Amino acid sequence: MSEAVEPSEWQPDWLSELVNRSTRSAILSTPFTSDQTEGHLPAPSEQQNDPISSGNSANASQPPLADSESTHIFDYREETRLPVTPSGERSVRRTLKGIHLFVRIEILYHNAPRSSNQMITVNATLGTGLYWRGGQILELGGPLAVLVSFLVVGLLSWAVMQCITEMLCIWPIPGALSVYVSQFVDEELGITVGITYWFTYSMSFSTLVATSAAEFNFWRGINDSRTIQGVVIYFLIPLILVLLNTMRIQIYGWLEVATGSLKIFFLIFIIIALIAINLGAGSKESLHYGAENWGSPTDFDRDAADNWVISLLMSISIATFAYVGVEVVSSSVLEAKSPNLSKGGGNPFKFSAIYIPVFATVAYCLSGVLGTLDIAWNHPHLPRLSWLPPDLNKDDKSPSRAAFVVIALASNIPGLDDTFNAFLVFTCLSCAATNLYVASRTLFGLTSRLEGGEGRRWYLRVLASFGKTDGRQVPLRAMIFSAVAFWWFVEVLSEMASVSVLHVWACECLAFIRFYRCIYQHREYLERENIALVQRWSVKNYSDYPYRSYGQPLLAYLALSGCIFVLLVANGAALWNGFHLLPFLASYLTVIVFIGIWILLKIFRSAPWSFVDLSQPKRVAEIFRHLHDIRLGGTDSTEDISEG
Repeated sequence: MSEAVEPSEWQPDWLSELVNRSTRSAILSTPFTSDQTEGHLPAPSEQQNDPISSGNSANASQPPLADSESTHIFDYREETRLPVTPSGERSVRRTLKGIHLFVRIEILYHNAPRSSNQMITVNATLGTGLYWRGGQILELGGPLAVLVSFLVVGLLSWAVMQCITEMLCIWPIPGALSVYVSQFVDEELGITVGITYWFTYSMSFSTLVATSAAEFNFWRGINDSRTIQGVVIYFLIPLILVLLNTMRIQIYGWLEVATGSLKIFFLIFIIIALIAINLGAGSKESLHYGAENWGSPTDFDRDAADNWVISLLMSISIATFAYVGVEVVSSSVLEAKSPNLSKGGGNPFKFSAIYIPVFATVAYCLSGVLGTLDIAWNHPHLPRLSWLPPDLNKDDKSPSRAAFVVIALASNIPGLDDTFNAFLVFTCLSCAATNLYVASRTLFGLTSRLEGGEGRRWYLRVLASFGKTDGRQVPLRAMIFSAVAFWWFVEVLSEMASVSVLHVWACECLAFIRFYRCIYQHREYLERENIALVQRWSVKNYSDYPYRSYGQPLLAYLALSGCIFVLLVANGAALWNGFHLLPFLASYLTVIVFIGIWILLKIFRSAPWSFVDLSQPKRVAEIFRHLHDIRLGGTDSTEDISEG
């Protein structure tokens, strides 16, 4: 009978729940080795082969990387070496498989054998941007703007994902996007990124619920009933989405697979239907639209812009919304099966970096161009920018609808308009569920290491409570708060949600640039100390470095420049034809708030006004060891062990 195991001296003080089982007693004081397979518990003699702790055996504990005095607005637990088994109330389960991740990524996720995160990304990316924003861009900038804007933003999202995924393959950790910026750029900036990322998806959840309500109104019976609108759409449907997110991650992952697969099927169906309509199915009117639109591809809404170039910049800003979600793999990797470090540990995430943005770009460009062949660019039913004055030349004042629904109506094919609208409603609600998932995991990752014990300030205790999970190891508190935080949203906030993700993308590119520069600057020291998983240059240890993205660091610099350009130039193009309050707030209020939060954190935490010092090799090595520790201790390994 095994004896109870006392906590090792390197375990953090919050690790109060140790499971004393004979099959796990050895692992509590011994980290996993690089060559272990699932279910294999390393013997103490195997410790020297552990690639993550390699170079760290001389020190039983490392000093904390951040000041944690109680006078600071955020106090983090002092963590040095994290054990494999953390406190149950602050951990989640690694049970998602590649097929799960694939669908939720909003159209694509890696089909790795033991990883479910890919389907999650598909669901997050394929949302209303495909069905609603394409028609808005067509009305604003004409058919050529549809193709160019989706293509440009698609290339930008691919470049950003290359940077994120290279770091994610090394450190699939809770709150990854926030942590990378904290460790390689600035700690307060990292916290700001986490808050911004949570806002993006929490706000998007409320926005998508409201958008689905507008699409429900397509059916007259619902449009005429205030009871259905108030009780069913704005109360029961969000409640159902919340309940779905409370399920165990194993069940939720397969639900994502089902909904993501349906969304891909719907997209294929719509593309085939658009081709059939263009070839003459239904009404013959649509046959003339393709030649008319592409005969003058740079027609644009002159109420919105003075020339086509300005309308194109505005279209690029709008198209960005459609690609929000390509990076959500960073939120779901925490619950993905741990990869084998000795066999290229980041493999489950490579697919998302390379193919998800490509898949989304092809889907948006193909469906968008097909739409331009079946409907006039100035059709009165196409969605128009809300802040523009009414178009007096259009007699039909019917409500705006998604372009594909308008095409289905004009085709006169029985039931096609209802079918397309049902697809759109389903897409809205499934995407809303995914956004709630991402928001809750982001808030959980941001707060799971906050110290909120007795004697701490009240706001620290409140924030730390969001870093706890329930009996199903679901961050229930973070999820419920994310669901209700912006139920009162207004239009300007919904626009801000799509813009704010650009701040996150830009900061991740900057974090990668600084990471890339420091590993090459200190390559000799890192190689001599045998620091694992960061020797990008090494041919001898090639398999140790999980993923080398393309064209670095030039690609990262281009991605950073592209994000800044869209943030400051393309988003502001709407103001070049005269000042309008709504586009001004949507474009620049996010920048003001983002910088304001960063400055306030600097002041309240009495932090230095400088970036993290990466000039000292020992300091850099400590950062890498710290991130390796978080990787080892960020999740509960019970599931992995029990399956062995």
